[in-house]
Amino acid sequence: MNASDLTPLHVHAGPAYDVVVMGGGVSGSIAAIAAARLGARTLLVEEQGYLGGSLTSMGVGPMMSFHNGAGQQLVLGLPEELIVRLQKRGASPGHIPDTTTYCSTVTPFDSEELKIELETMLAEAGGEILYHTQLAAVVRAGDRIGAVVVCNKAGLTTLTAKTFIDSTGDGDLASRAGATFQRGRERDGVAQPMTMNLKVGNVDTAALRAYVEAHPEDFNWPHGAETGLARLRVSPRVCLGGFKKAWTAARAAGEVEVPRDDVLFFETATPGVIIVNTSRVQGLEATNPYELSRAEAIGRRQCAQIFAFLRKHAAGFAHAIRMDTAPKIGVRESRHIAALYQITAEDLVHERVFSDPIALGGYPIDIHSPSGAQTNSVHLRPEACYQIPLRSLLVAEPANLVVVGRCIGATHEAAAAFRVTPIAMAIGQAGGVTAALAARPTEGRAPDVAYDQVRTALLAQGAKLPS
Repeated sequence: MNASDLTPLHVHAGPAYDVVVMGGGVSGSIAAIAAARLGARTLLVEEQGYLGGSLTSMGVGPMMSFHNGAGQQLVLGLPEELIVRLQKRGASPGHIPDTTTYCSTVTPFDSEELKIELETMLAEAGGEILYHTQLAAVVRAGDRIGAVVVCNKAGLTTLTAKTFIDSTGDGDLASRAGATFQRGRERDGVAQPMTMNLKVGNVDTAALRAYVEAHPEDFNWPHGAETGLARLRVSPRVCLGGFKKAWTAARAAGEVEVPRDDVLFFETATPGVIIVNTSRVQGLEATNPYELSRAEAIGRRQCAQIFAFLRKHAAGFAHAIRMDTAPKIGVRESRHIAALYQITAEDLVHERVFSDPIALGGYPIDIHSPSGAQTNSVHLRPEACYQIPLRSLLVAEPANLVVVGRCIGATHEAAAAFRVTPIAMAIGQAGGVTAALAARPTEGRAPDVAYDQVRTALLAQGAKLPS
């Protein structure tokens, strides 16, 4: 076969927008809402048939964390508005104590209601959604993106915009537009493992709680069993990492082939329904479609082993039912885009003060070992409040590109902290504001937008920033 044998490709011209957001995860969804609320004609493009990204298509839950270790809330604005709206729908208990003690709070939610609420917020702001659509190509126009070519049931379509937002998680738009990037960690390109999340129902949480009270030594408590048990007695939901004795024995006997040293699980907004975040697929690259396909299959097999383990060995799970594995495997890390500033672990640990902060966080550095069974964590001081600078969302070229979510400019270690969804949403809000402002007189040149304008717009949308 040669090129002459191919059916001619017809590329249709689509509408023109102020802002096109590629990727409808929570960071991209919040970015689109923020841009639309500033009056930008905004299109959100998503490959699935719903929004929410890791929280819906990858089965991740709960959100963690809106607060630092001392319980001070650092993420407000549109992310907090989303939670309040979910609470009003009876779809979230709100921010509750983290009974694992890894951080201070977690925020369970109903994933189906989350899909609806994100769509509702974007529609109210005047934004549009294009589902079942993937990025096919990028058309450069000098130092800018002139258009993106997308593929869906209608074939190929060009979408033009003044500014574009990469919220793909993997930096797909940025990398195809010519931005440079680093895969995984700097020394060898290896990324954190992927996880296939498992959802189980009919868990007897009363029996589970009783077992934890009687055997606290069988669970991991980063900030002490006393703290964990005290939280467990008042929290409406259970979050735990443990069953260490039985899990270690099952791994040694070959019952489970999961390179992780405990079972991590979180009760959802629905009592008795639990997300098991335990599978661990190492050594495969999330941006390689063949390796990603292998990871999906490995993750499902691991989840079958994990479910059998829970039914056989775990208190409260004897009559549990397997509800589903996630539609997609969860990806913690892939590309890190080379931005105008790369955030480092030292910036977070030492709480570096930037001249252009657009989001705050207090979540620990949380590295799931790329090769071992452990999780390597750096717990910050309880009152920690680190800053995310605007420059880490911007690249030298293309000038009309803004990057949000876990693929912004950062090292392997730093990204392991702010990759969590509350901080990713705060970053998304800042990216949406910046893109909308850039689409005004500067004709899409994001680095030319004055930081004071971004700050003013973020504060007007309720975001929390340093005073």
